[in-house]
Amino acid sequence: MPPDIKTEPAGASRAAIELIDIRKAFGTGSDTAYAVDRMNLTIKAGEFFTFLGPSGCGKTTTLRMIAGFEEPTSGRLLLDGKDVTGVPAHQRNVNTVFQSYALFPHLNVGENVGFGLSVKGVAKGEIRERVKAALDSVHMAHAIDRKPSALSGGQQQRIALARALINQPSVLLLDEPFGALDLKLRREMQMEVKEMQRRLGITFIFVTHDQEEALTMSDRIAVMNNGVIQQIDGPVDLYERPTNRFTAGFIGDMNLIEGRVAGHNGDRLVVEAAGNRLELPNEPSLRSGDPCTLAIRPEALHFVDGNAGATVRFSGTVGAAVYIGTDTVCSLVLADDSRLHARVRNGGDRPTPNPGEPGILACAPSAIRLLTQ
Repeated sequence: MPPDIKTEPAGASRAAIELIDIRKAFGTGSDTAYAVDRMNLTIKAGEFFTFLGPSGCGKTTTLRMIAGFEEPTSGRLLLDGKDVTGVPAHQRNVNTVFQSYALFPHLNVGENVGFGLSVKGVAKGEIRERVKAALDSVHMAHAIDRKPSALSGGQQQRIALARALINQPSVLLLDEPFGALDLKLRREMQMEVKEMQRRLGITFIFVTHDQEEALTMSDRIAVMNNGVIQQIDGPVDLYERPTNRFTAGFIGDMNLIEGRVAGHNGDRLVVEAAGNRLELPNEPSLRSGDPCTLAIRPEALHFVDGNAGATVRFSGTVGAAVYIGTDTVCSLVLADDSRLHARVRNGGDRPTPNPGEPGILACAPSAIRLLTQ
């Protein structure tokens, strides 16, 4: 785990979930593969926490271990301060919402939502009250007598949420719950679920591979790769201050340019990258000759003429330009044939050079993130 990972939010209250040196192995001997490898993590009560990463990174396995559907190979898992390692799923005060709604087609909405309470033998009067409260929380009380087949995908997802919430879990787990929805409905549900979480104050733990979805909904995000957490941070810090190449390349669009430290000029760090000599804010951990990676968001770059002032500039040949409505995405081919991509606002004062012409892309020194791992 990198030394600057934040494992708990500043100023937060008690811990809802603690993962202590958790590992999950599949296979034996030389064929052993770790889906999750030595994870140490604290998720605070009332937090909207997201596991984000590509397929196979270990995020769903982690969620299943919290739920009790999978047992860790080693390590301990605490729920509300109590060790639940080895405790079966039905004895943990957590509920899970899956991508498939799994509603019973022969039961109406009210019966679906109250099914778990019926199995537990809860009195009918209490079930009616709790079903109504759960449906009110997802704005679906009007559909209590309808069958699932009469509902849209978004409405069915709300019913699945109500069914999970009716048991009053201390933690609600959501495993890519919007994957079956179209883009517009998915975005509507993201905002609704985030607002619901704030209103109810329940700890939500969310799994997704969608970076925009994670940034939209989360208080904190754990970026995972190959079973290991790469970085834990809030959405702004994760987007603007990635700590390594994987996180920088996975979250949003990012230019990654390989460079090498050429020395210092006073309090400035001199870096040579793709045929350009750049002066950047000093990074004390870097010495002359050290390799590094320059990470620059496309929206931070803009075209300038040769008389531009005190900015970091990259010279090259303008490549393709793609119109995407509000912006045009342009590329600049550098001396080593690598490319910088800039997101230029349409209708601005400065014209974009034509493909094949020489061009200069510039950005503020503070817009460049120097990465060493």
